[in-house]
Amino acid sequence: FAKEQARMALDVFVAEVDHWRWGLDKFGHEGPVFRVKTSHVQEVKGDGSRAAGEVALHDVAGTLPQRIGQSCDAGPAGAGPAVSVGGRAGLLEQARRTLRVKHYALRTEEAYMQWMTRFLAWCDGNVPQGIDGADEVAVRRFLEHLAVERGVSASTQNQAFSALLFFYGEILGRALGEVDSVRAKRPSRLPVVLSQDEVRRLLAALEGTVALICQLLYGSGMRLMEGLRLRVKDVDFDRHQILVRDGKGGKDRVVMLPDKLREPLRMHLERVRILHEGDRAADVPGVWLPDALSVKFPNAGKEWAWQWVFPSKSLGVDPRGGTIRRHHVHDNTISKALAVASKRSGQTKKITAHTLRHSYATHMLEAGADIRTVQELLGHNDVSTTMIYTHVLGRPGSAALSPLDRLGG
Repeated sequence: FAKEQARMALDVFVAEVDHWRWGLDKFGHEGPVFRVKTSHVQEVKGDGSRAAGEVALHDVAGTLPQRIGQSCDAGPAGAGPAVSVGGRAGLLEQARRTLRVKHYALRTEEAYMQWMTRFLAWCDGNVPQGIDGADEVAVRRFLEHLAVERGVSASTQNQAFSALLFFYGEILGRALGEVDSVRAKRPSRLPVVLSQDEVRRLLAALEGTVALICQLLYGSGMRLMEGLRLRVKDVDFDRHQILVRDGKGGKDRVVMLPDKLREPLRMHLERVRILHEGDRAADVPGVWLPDALSVKFPNAGKEWAWQWVFPSKSLGVDPRGGTIRRHHVHDNTISKALAVASKRSGQTKKITAHTLRHSYATHMLEAGADIRTVQELLGHNDVSTTMIYTHVLGRPGSAALSPLDRLGG
């Protein structure tokens, strides 16, 4: 996903500039200096004519937004007149506000904003309208560009499609017509599952808080972000359970707290409490709270019950408000640690945090757990999703023998 984000950023950059070089700007600052396209940023000459101006990279914050804010006067060739709703910047700001009003997850917001920005850059800031089917043609061509020229995966193409459906339906108020034909068919793949011995060796290669997090993921079947976003109040030691709040699909559910982790988790929370008390003494703002809880209960973010079970060692900037506060451990920390542990333990399978969830479900079924129970523990809407884990149980054909093994000699 990070590579795709980088490609998206480069696409937007290339769409806005003609060429760039390394040199000095008019203030003597060394760095990338580039020429913004003539139709994007212009400067007035003495005779009243206009020409493209060359700007430095640190000036782009002032120049490109001006370009982005321009009205869309004409669409791509054959697309008909273009829409002007406060300019491109106005459209994107309206989209961000709508995403937040509808309580989309932060990562969904970031992904949708990137795709909408990339789409507008691709069509040169113009959103076609006025001719029957123009919207559908633009979207179809953009998605074909992603699939054929950029070679994106099916899931990435479908994410872009969902972002454009939101953009047209919620922001422009023009629902797209027949464009389902460009929705990519995702390949049906079996999950990567570790044996119990492989899980044992993998967890043994981890240490510290990361080891505790991965043990909890495997022992409870939680998704990575569900585990990282746990609050102190959601861990019930007496009932041996954890309450997962606002999981995938905005649902709450209860998962098991393994007996083996009760004491290690208690000791971990004692260390977290010391960190929390230090934050309070330093008057660090409270942790982020969902919805409007920070308004209804202004001091709740500073209370022990609301603290992250797995807080970050350092403070960070809240991406939605700019407040410097303590966040939970970043998911990249877990991903990198698992990659290192995988090599240390001699694994040949591609292992991610989700592999632990796959292994949990498979091992539960192997131990005789009812599939409906596993479905509820995993938080699946449909039991057919859970059924995919039965592929490792040796059914059907568990008693079948390879023809090679039947050969004599």
